[in-house]
Amino acid sequence: MKRLIAYYWLVLLCTLFSGCMKWEYGREESFSFPATAEGLFITNEGNFQYGNATLSYYDPNARTIENEIFYRANAMKLGDVAQSMVIRDGVGWIVVNNSHVIFAIDITTFKEKGRIVDLTSPRYIHFISDEKAYVTQIWDNRIFIVNPKRFEIIGHIQCPNMSMEAGSTEQMVQYGKYVYVNCWSYQNRILKIDTETDTIVDELVVGIQPTSLVLDKNNKLWTLTDGGYNGSPYGYEAPSLYRIDAERFAVERQFKLNLGDKPSEVQLNGTGDKLYWINDDVWCMDVESEQLPNTPFLPYSNTLYYGLTINPHNGDVYVADAIDYQQQGRVYRYSQTGELIDDFYVGVIPGAFCWK
Repeated sequence: MKRLIAYYWLVLLCTLFSGCMKWEYGREESFSFPATAEGLFITNEGNFQYGNATLSYYDPNARTIENEIFYRANAMKLGDVAQSMVIRDGVGWIVVNNSHVIFAIDITTFKEKGRIVDLTSPRYIHFISDEKAYVTQIWDNRIFIVNPKRFEIIGHIQCPNMSMEAGSTEQMVQYGKYVYVNCWSYQNRILKIDTETDTIVDELVVGIQPTSLVLDKNNKLWTLTDGGYNGSPYGYEAPSLYRIDAERFAVERQFKLNLGDKPSEVQLNGTGDKLYWINDDVWCMDVESEQLPNTPFLPYSNTLYYGLTINPHNGDVYVADAIDYQQQGRVYRYSQTGELIDDFYVGVIPGAFCWK
C-alpha cells in the first residue's frame, strides 16, 4: 500500500539479494463456518520481511470475522506483504508483493488452486480475458503478462522512462480496449495500454506520484497524487486530486490540496457517483462536484486510516486502522451517513479489500 521510498529500497535489496520465500507449513483446518454469497476479504500486509501476511474474511450480514483463513485452509503461511486481491469467476487472486507470488484460491473453501511465481515485486493483477492478465510491479520497468489458466508468465510490456531506481506501475482500470495504469514511485504519469497489441500507446503527465486510480460512472478517471516528500530528488509539491476524461485522455479538473498532505486510497461507491479517499480523515464528494468538500466524512480520531472500501451493494464504508503497524489492525464499518455499524480486529496492517 502506502510505502515510504526508503522502505522500497529495502524491498529492492531483498528482491535482488535474498533467496526464495520459505513457505511455513502447518496443519489444515476443516472450516465450520460458511463462506456466504456476499462477503469481504481483507488482505493484511504484515511486516516487511516477517512473512506474517494474512487473509481475513468478514460476513457483513452476520457481522462475523474469520482471520488467518489462508493458513487455516492450506496449512501454509500466505507470505511477505499481501498487497491486493481480486476475484474472477469464483477464483480469488492474492498478490503477495515481497514473496514474488500470486496465489489463486477457491473463494468458498479458501484452498489454493494454483500460483504464479517468479514475479519481481507484484502489486496488482488485472484480467484482460480468461487467458491473459497484466501484473504491475514496483522497481521494475515492465508490466508482466501472465496466462492465469496455466499460471505462467507469457510476456512483458516495457514501460518508457522508468528504471529499477525510479518507477513503479500500480493500479489498473479498463475503458474499452485500453487499460490505464498509474505510475507512482518517482513518477508522474498515467499510462495507456492497448490490450490488443500489449503496447503502451500514450501517457498523461499529472502531479508527483499518483497513488491510486478509479473509473467513475461518467467514464472519468480519478487519481490522487501524494506530492512526494521534502528532500525528494524527484521534487516536492502540494498533492492534487485529478479528474481525467478517459475518452480524450486529458485532464479535466485538478483539485489542489495542501503542501504536506498525504492523500491516498481513492475509491468509488457501487454506482460510481461518489468518490472517497483518505487524507488523515476520510473524505467524500460527488463525482460531478466542482469543488472539494469543506468537512470530512469521517474525522481523524487518534487512528491511522490505511485502507478503504465501499460496499458496492449498500454503500457502507469500511476503513482500516493500522494502529501502530505492529499489532492486529482494526476495521470500522460505517453507514452512508457516517454512523458506526460494526468494528472488528483483523491481521497486522490491513491494507486492501476485495468484495465477493
